[in-house]
Amino acid sequence: MKLEKTTNRSKTETSRRYDDACGMAHGLELLGERWALFVVRELMLGPRRFGDLRGDLPGISANVLTQRLQELESRGIVEKTTLPPPANVQVYGLTPWGYEAEIIVKELGRWAARSPGHDPNLPISPVSIMLSLRTLIVPERVGGHDFIVGFRFGHLAFRGHVRNGEIVITREEPHDAAFTLSGTAPGLGAFVHGEVPIAALEAEKLLSAQGDPALIALFPGLFELPEKLAPKD
Repeated sequence: MKLEKTTNRSKTETSRRYDDACGMAHGLELLGERWALFVVRELMLGPRRFGDLRGDLPGISANVLTQRLQELESRGIVEKTTLPPPANVQVYGLTPWGYEAEIIVKELGRWAARSPGHDPNLPISPVSIMLSLRTLIVPERVGGHDFIVGFRFGHLAFRGHVRNGEIVITREEPHDAAFTLSGTAPGLGAFVHGEVPIAALEAEKLLSAQGDPALIALFPGLFELPEKLAPKD
């Protein structure tokens, strides 16, 4: 029975290979499985527990998430660790090489956002909206601004440092934030990318803002969605 399982697994892995020396082909062998790149995306801002990963990927089953994590771990992209006491919980994180895939996640998202078929109103995870800020900030609009912004999505907190033409986002308590945006990831997307006023989002309980009003008003203008392709006639 053990030999049979090993043989079946070997056939499955072989069927996923493209037999092409191009690095892109091997990249698809590493990350092309359904949900694999989503898992990598969700780990881009630090290690997470299995339950948290599944919670932010509502379309994935526990079995499929387990399979993807095991495959990514075996390929050297993900590593499993245990947090020190008092937490003592198992988490999954990216290896240093795994973190290098950020450019793939960001540029694929930027490229695909130009499609007329892209629907920005679909659900989005907190990590995904944070990565969109890192991707879509316009360096020229940052200018000489230098400030800290906090983000809160339930138990998840992030700290964003805007300066030198970019926003550096880390998963930590934003104690030194000039202002804080709290609520939902879709709410933040509507504020930053959809130009929906904070007052309207607060009324819908999607997003609230506390802190420097001038910086809150300035913040959405630092980002720009890629121009959509004109649809065919």
